[in-house]
Amino acid sequence: MTGQDTRDGTGYDRTCDTPYDTPYDTTYDTRHEAVRSRDARFDGEFFFAVETTGIYCRPSCPAVTPKRHNVRFFTTAAAAQGSGFRACRRCRPDAVPGSADWNVRADVVGRAMRLIGDGVVDREGVAGLAVRLGYSARQVQRQLTAEVGAGPVALARAQRAHTARVLLQTTGLPVTEIAFASGFASVRQFNDTIRAVYAATPTELRAAARASRRTGTPAAGIPLRLAHRGPYRAGPVFDLLEREAVAGVEEVGGPAGGRTYRRTLRLPHGTGIVAVDERPGDPGRASALHPGGWLDARLHLTDPRDLTTAVQRLRRLFDLDADPYAVDERLGADPRLAPLVAARPGLRAPGAADPEEYAVRALVGRTESERLVRDHGKALDAPCGTLTHLFPEPAALTEAVGPLAVALADGRVRLDPGADRDDAEAALLAVPGLDARTVAAIRARALGDPDVAPPGADVPDTWRPWRTYALHHLRAAEETP
Repeated sequence: MTGQDTRDGTGYDRTCDTPYDTPYDTTYDTRHEAVRSRDARFDGEFFFAVETTGIYCRPSCPAVTPKRHNVRFFTTAAAAQGSGFRACRRCRPDAVPGSADWNVRADVVGRAMRLIGDGVVDREGVAGLAVRLGYSARQVQRQLTAEVGAGPVALARAQRAHTARVLLQTTGLPVTEIAFASGFASVRQFNDTIRAVYAATPTELRAAARASRRTGTPAAGIPLRLAHRGPYRAGPVFDLLEREAVAGVEEVGGPAGGRTYRRTLRLPHGTGIVAVDERPGDPGRASALHPGGWLDARLHLTDPRDLTTAVQRLRRLFDLDADPYAVDERLGADPRLAPLVAARPGLRAPGAADPEEYAVRALVGRTESERLVRDHGKALDAPCGTLTHLFPEPAALTEAVGPLAVALADGRVRLDPGADRDDAEAALLAVPGLDARTVAAIRARALGDPDVAPPGADVPDTWRPWRTYALHHLRAAEETP
């Protein structure tokens, strides 16, 4: 990096405007080589569009590689859509894993991207997003446009289109209901967006899905493939979830290697029950749409408007947007960690489906958490097997848990996807009863910080920015950090 920002307002690097055979255009050359080699490691990190076809794709698209001078690169799908390109029907670029950049970055852009992914713009508008970030709406618009090539409205629009496609192709919900469930303000806006993004009407998208496979029904839930890039070590993730499972809210069943994790979710518009299968996304399961692999899941929602939020929370819980190549490359260069990384490529650092729930559980432990669920949890209207309750909200635990629940309930401690991690840590440390080690665990899991080391641990700076992953490797190998 030279320190000079070469991007224009579309998120397109201006260095790419130079003649295609310019030898010093390393950014263009690197990205074009990724496209030429169909490198799935870059799926979600950037998108490319072909000016002669008007289509944008993921780097691993199996189509014929376009000529260099016809290609443009974008940081986000929204930026490509904003420049008039439509999504490739072959590689479905809107279905790629999210950029790992937003998990690592703690600045306002990273926080904004996490909040938009959680559906805040749909629920609270750009003004609500700006309030959560502590900036004006104009500042948020300017910073996002400069960094990712699209403002919050365009980013939310791209997300709505993806949600609508999933609902059209996996449920039998009426098209009108899908329009509003996806976050669109009107059916006309919904129809116009779907045609612009996918070059097809909603009815045509649904018909294409039915032609290729049987479409599910609302009663059967929403089937999902939660894509990830690179190898995914599912076993340790499910081991951890099984050890921590709180009765009534979570369960893990089945034999090792074929387990299913199920839990209840409290969502903005209703409740949900999710089931995620352990089957690892190894290369044998990869496909043109999911080159890195995926986890199979099924969502039962009382309100389909919660689909986007539920999916994002699952992605954080299972750490599906991580970049295992970058993590393994850095940690694998360390003599102590090298054999551990080689033994467990793609090891992930699980997050939390509900950050406030995790904070309470980290403080009181599993046994006490189960008592809190029995005494204070809200019973589901329709229990599903052993899943009978939602974990109680902080406001219901102010007497049972004390200062932490009070601080969460009154907003002195914020753990939402857009929370500033340093501010949240400082606020947690000020809560009576929380020690530094518990706060570090909350920062790593509830806030999804990939670079957390427990206080007093001998963790070298050379493991940055992936110290959270390094500690997971040590624990998996039963070594003490």
